[in-house]
Amino acid sequence: MSSNGVFIADATGDTMMDGGGLNPGWGVSNYPDGLPMPHANLFLPMPGDSNIYILIHQVAEIAAPVGLDALEIYYSIIDISQNGGLGKVVSKNNVALTGVFSWGYAACKHANGRDWWITAMNDVANGLHTFLLTPDTLQYLGLQTFPSQNFPYGFAGQPLFSPDGTKFAFGGSYGINGMNYQSSVTLLNFDRCDGTFSLDTVIDFSDNYVSFASAFSPNSKYLYFASTEHLYQYDIDAGGLIPHQLVATNDTFLSAPPVFYTDFFQLYLAANGKIYMSSGSSVKHLHEINYPDSSGTACDVQLHNVFTNCFFIGVPNHPNYYLGAKTGSPCDTLTSINDPPEHDFRFKVFPNPTMDGNFNILYLLPQNQPGKLEVFDINGRRIYEMNLPHWSAMQEVSLLKSVSSGVYNCVITSGVERGRMKVVVYR
Repeated sequence: MSSNGVFIADATGDTMMDGGGLNPGWGVSNYPDGLPMPHANLFLPMPGDSNIYILIHQVAEIAAPVGLDALEIYYSIIDISQNGGLGKVVSKNNVALTGVFSWGYAACKHANGRDWWITAMNDVANGLHTFLLTPDTLQYLGLQTFPSQNFPYGFAGQPLFSPDGTKFAFGGSYGINGMNYQSSVTLLNFDRCDGTFSLDTVIDFSDNYVSFASAFSPNSKYLYFASTEHLYQYDIDAGGLIPHQLVATNDTFLSAPPVFYTDFFQLYLAANGKIYMSSGSSVKHLHEINYPDSSGTACDVQLHNVFTNCFFIGVPNHPNYYLGAKTGSPCDTLTSINDPPEHDFRFKVFPNPTMDGNFNILYLLPQNQPGKLEVFDINGRRIYEMNLPHWSAMQEVSLLKSVSSGVYNCVITSGVERGRMKVVVYR
């Protein structure tokens, strides 16, 4: 399912049953094809019920002198078992909180492995409204404030948690008459047990270009952030001893003639462990960071490397659905009666057979556990290996051209778990 802020779509891409009429007000009336607000929709599974999902969403209202603010935080409930498995919206546009808010939501699994923390930024982005989603309720827990640069009128956005749930970040910038932009990214520590934040650092990277984007690497070690012209990397583990470094500069590529050029806008950590970046001018290409767990330019930024054949600006908003309980923590208290279900240890290989030795693996690892992929020939000789981050769910595999046609064994291990599958290679 998905949503553009105007309606909820089912798996066919069409409007879900009773999924229209989201976010009543000025925004939908003026943007009937979708609200122009990054990260303004967030789908979460309801704790304790595999058929029920909740959509957290917000409506756009005009904010003088420029920009858009949100005046309500809404939630809607979806029963995915209805309408032959395509789902039905059973409750819609419920008001969770009224106020003035910046763009976007973020969510992180509670350390008990079942419930969800949900955050929304206040109007000037120096505070976070926090909610706790449990099997019984969506509870508002209040506003936490912290030292940060103020970003009025919706000029801060794309809030997100690190894949391991220990950090939180958002970026933004604000200028006068489109000039002299002051840009920074705020990095916070997060406690998954009690939902509290504490300031780690505020990174000023003002380069006179507007900025909204940030993303964490799969291993949660690096934070990426960008202005429209420059992409930076910050080593979180260095604790500020290593300054942020420039890893890419926009080359103003003409994506779609005559006037649609690429720049840097929003970042998205995808299921394959790569980071993709959109452009604010609505183009047909994505930038790609191939190895975001690597330091500096070794992360391998490929500009306008992915052609999509459609115009777009935004990127999806997906929390780490696979983050499990923080084992041994004071809040790892769920009993076996109401524990969240463990992941099925399985994987899929496609295409299979493969004509060139290139294929994808789709997998789910045990919660909080990394894994390894190994490929063996019929003699038991290992011809390929790859480390699998627990956050990712898909990876690309490219066997060497020297690997001949035949049947090969793919083996994934994670802790004591092991899975096998055969892949056929034709050359």
